[in-house]
Amino acid sequence: MTMTREIPLTPAQSALLFIDVQNFAAHRDGGEFTALTDAQFQKKYGWLFERLEHVIPRMQALQAAFRAKQIEVMYTTIESLTLDGRDRSLDYKITGFNVAKGSWDGKVIDQIAPVGDEIVFPKSSSSVFVSTHIDYVLRNLGVKQLVICGLLTDQCVEGAIRDACDLGYLVTQVTDACATETQARQDNSLSTIKGYCRQVTTQELLDELEGK
Repeated sequence: MTMTREIPLTPAQSALLFIDVQNFAAHRDGGEFTALTDAQFQKKYGWLFERLEHVIPRMQALQAAFRAKQIEVMYTTIESLTLDGRDRSLDYKITGFNVAKGSWDGKVIDQIAPVGDEIVFPKSSSSVFVSTHIDYVLRNLGVKQLVICGLLTDQCVEGAIRDACDLGYLVTQVTDACATETQARQDNSLSTIKGYCRQVTTQELLDELEGK
C-alpha cells in the first residue's frame, strides 16, 4: 500500500482551522500596530495588508463552503489567559506583546467571525497544539484531516502544520489563504513546509468539496 498525503477530504473526519486571523494582527487598529505611524506601518506591513485584501475573501469562501457541508470550522487567536499575560510563553514575553484576556485584540476579525458554537482556541504560544487542548478536542470530534490557513504563514501556520503532522493528522494547507509580511517569506515558507502537508489553492479545495 502506497502512503501519500495527497488524499481528498472526507467531510465527516475533517475540520477547517483559521490561525490567528484576529484584530491584533489583521486589523489596522490592532495592538500590533498602535505605536506605528502610517509611514512605518506601510513600510513594514504594507505587503501583508495588500495581500489580506485578497486572502480574506478566500477565507470567507472557505468558511461558507465548510459550513454548507457541515464540516467543523475552528479558529485560533493569540490571547493570554490573564490580563497581564503572565501565563504566556517565554517567546511571547521576549517578543514583547500581550493580547489580554477578553480584549478586542483577541477577537477574530469581523469578516470571518465565528457563529453559533464554532470553537475558538485562545493560545499563548506560537503553536496551538502546545498551549491549548486542541488535540484532545479534535480527537473527540473524530477529526483526522485538518485544513489550515491564516497568519503568519512562516510562523504560527507553520508551527500548527508541523505539530499536527507529528500528532498523526493529515494536513491540507490552503496556500493562497495564508499570509505573512513579505513575498520572500511567503514563498520560502510554502517551499519549506511542503514536505509536511498537501498544498492546494482555495479554488482547488472548493472544487474538491463540490466533487468537481
